[in-house]
Amino acid sequence: MSIPENLKYTNSHEWLKIEGDVAIIGITDHAQAELGDIVYLELPEAGRVLQKEEVFGTVESVKAVSELYSPVSGEVIETNAPLCDATETINKDPYNTAWLVKVRVFNPAELDGLLDSNAYAKLIEE
Repeated sequence: MSIPENLKYTNSHEWLKIEGDVAIIGITDHAQAELGDIVYLELPEAGRVLQKEEVFGTVESVKAVSELYSPVSGEVIETNAPLCDATETINKDPYNTAWLVKVRVFNPAELDGLLDSNAYAKLIEE
């Protein structure tokens, strides 16, 4: 199970990569493995304003449908729209080409409540 050290994580299995005031968000390797083959993805439109922990989309696999939760408050500035037509990419490369949305972070202090790689590893061991 891959857990990159340079990312932040949530209890609901999203990851974040921070670049300036932008958070790039996706789902973790653990999440995609638990879901199995992903067959459908719903993402928000650019311009949508999200509150921390608000549902911003869904991911559907052959096993289950899961909601996606925003780890931070902010404005969606870009979505990975091509991913909706190539959902298998999430299973193959969850941390690089399979990012879901880019969000301009409104409150950087919200990042302090996220998990680092060690804390996330402990979470998924339980």
